[in-house]
Amino acid sequence: MMRNRSWIVPAALAAFVGSAFTAPDAEAQLFRAAPESRQQISLSFAPVVQKTTPAVVNVYGQRQERRGANPFMDDPFFRRFFGDGGFGVPRERAQQSLGSGVIVDARAGLVVTNHHVIEGMTEVKVALADKREVEAEIVLRDPRTDLAVLKLKSTAGLSAALEIGNSDDLQVGDLVLAIGNPFGVGQTVTQGIVSALARTQVGIADFQSFIQTDAAINPGNSGGALVDMQGRLIGINTAIFSKTGASHGIGFAIPATMVRIVVESARAGSASVRRPWFGARLQGVTPDIAEGLGLERPTGVMVAMVFSGSPAEAAGLRRGDVILEMDGQPVEDPDSFGYRLATRQLGTNVPVGVMRGRNKLSLPVRMSIAPETRPREPVKLTGRGPFSGLTLVNLSPAVSEELSVDVTADGVVISDVDPDSPAAQIGFQKGDILVSLNREKLASSREAERLLRDRARGWEVTLDRKGQVFTTFVRG
Repeated sequence: MMRNRSWIVPAALAAFVGSAFTAPDAEAQLFRAAPESRQQISLSFAPVVQKTTPAVVNVYGQRQERRGANPFMDDPFFRRFFGDGGFGVPRERAQQSLGSGVIVDARAGLVVTNHHVIEGMTEVKVALADKREVEAEIVLRDPRTDLAVLKLKSTAGLSAALEIGNSDDLQVGDLVLAIGNPFGVGQTVTQGIVSALARTQVGIADFQSFIQTDAAINPGNSGGALVDMQGRLIGINTAIFSKTGASHGIGFAIPATMVRIVVESARAGSASVRRPWFGARLQGVTPDIAEGLGLERPTGVMVAMVFSGSPAEAAGLRRGDVILEMDGQPVEDPDSFGYRLATRQLGTNVPVGVMRGRNKLSLPVRMSIAPETRPREPVKLTGRGPFSGLTLVNLSPAVSEELSVDVTADGVVISDVDPDSPAAQIGFQKGDILVSLNREKLASSREAERLLRDRARGWEVTLDRKGQVFTTFVRG
């Protein structure tokens, strides 16, 4: 399966010496050398392939998708934000998903894949490398990283699994192999190098710090393995940059450091991933800001606001501080910071390198989860009205982190939308913020329930979607 968003489409020979495939891990990490002879160039990747391919599987599933006419698409302003889907006669059709996955725990039967491969799927099966088919249960969905974890319902005869490596040790130029099931034709292996690290601004997931590779990644490779020359999983192949759908040598993989966090959450029995909360609004450092601060180049993130009671406030962060490092790793932009924060362990103190004026400071920030300072008070709207199928909750730091919404926004948040409901047909989405109804600002989910309980011929709705605020009319 591929993913298409602004041309984003999903889905070393470390040392050419006789001991290239048998050197100890520590030695292999330290020793990188270019080939020095024709004999070295003729070495094969076969030992790595034989070690890793048994742990790469094919993932496929089905869902029933019901699509219907949308009576609110007459409003062009509304359609601009909600898309052009939903026209025509209501119909039901089967949707199939086909992608790849990686066994990361043979004993527990855990398989990691892309979230977009199994999104909305109700029945999932895994085809093993030996052609056996095994039913699987989705135990964790994490759309914010575009990762999901499956648990095989039978582990009989299962032994192959990939060790999750440390993607922070990668260097540009390292050789890698991409393993998957493109086009559903069977398992394939492609070879390339790490073209770039910490790629952001890709637009695939909330946490962006992708490994870029020129190893061919094609439809069906999504969820497959990117491995190093020691046969360790160093990334999950997830997307390519393409104008045609074919590989043009620019592919992206989710780093193993992030994969490990998601897998460990599933291994601990959690259905979701708990991540640290920083508690500050950040902005990128522009060339003008860098010049004003005396920085050699525009790098890092500037603290625009510190939230009261947050770990950032407790650590002593101030408005105007520029964060340059986290836990010894450089921070280039807000996406880079978000990735570094999301991969830190809860309960630890992490040093954050800050420039304040002309002084450099190291401030220890406690990695703790976002608090639910205000009860959610979930309200599920039912009945035959246009808002039926929505679940509304009050905004808090915890809700803000879970749904990727601005904690300082006004209104109540849509935490869930029933897929076959009138609200879903209109186009409401999880994470939308209802700011006001009929020009009355919403302070709580209970207040929204009260306003929507009254029968009306229609509602003037002001909605905040990812910072874009617009108003439209919804008929009753």
